[in-house]
Amino acid sequence: MALSAERKKEIVLEYGENEKDTGSTLVQIALLTEQIQVLSDHLRNYKGDNHGLRGLLRMVGKRKRLLSYLERKDFDAYKELIGRLGIRR
Repeated sequence: MALSAERKKEIVLEYGENEKDTGSTLVQIALLTEQIQVLSDHLRNYKGDNHGLRGLLRMVGKRKRLLSYLERKDFDAYKELIGRLGIRR
């Protein structure tokens, strides 16, 4: 269920300023979005995985808080990011 190291590296390169930029808000939101998609697919197959569901809800909450922060700090970057990721808010 976890993201592979190669996929994480691709996301960091796509959304970060450089290959070491793993802490920026944009990269964190992009990584969480990818993890949410992977875990959602897992939960479609394993409906009884309540621990996984709890983890999914925590990730969605964290992404929501990061998106709210980004919206307050840099609205243009926020609009661009939700367009690139296909997130409806």
